[in-house]
Amino acid sequence: MSLYETVIIIRQETSTQQVEALADTFEDIVKQSGGSVKKRENWGLRSLAYKIKKNKKGHYILLNIEAPPTAIHEMERVMRLNEDILRYLTLRIDEIDEGPSIPAQNLARIERSSKGFSSKTEDTENSKPKEDEKKKVETTLVEAEKTEIKVEGEA
Repeated sequence: MSLYETVIIIRQETSTQQVEALADTFEDIVKQSGGSVKKRENWGLRSLAYKIKKNKKGHYILLNIEAPPTAIHEMERVMRLNEDILRYLTLRIDEIDEGPSIPAQNLARIERSSKGFSSKTEDTENSKPKEDEKKKVETTLVEAEKTEIKVEGEA
């Protein structure tokens, strides 16, 4: 069986429950055809680069699939018939990346920062500038004050 990666864009008016139901439907189609969905990510509601069928935003879903080509053809046929699907793209890949995708990592980072957590843990010792760094900054400031910037103006 071959490995595939499918990204689906669903209309913005569709609720989150309906988006999950559509993803479940596509997963069932793949399973009935003898395949399996190895990874499924919901990237959430994102802005589109340009309007598609009068929509400025869309719900993004990523499916990593291991299935025969007939399962993919059937899934894409159902996607073409569904009015809620704005776009889809299926690519054949060599291997499935087990970790979270880049959009999923960005989404997790945004969620962490909105909850008040910093992405970097800072120690109080590391947050204080060292004495050598202070001296370097002070000397460059003194040197900058000594040098004059001459601007030739129009007379």
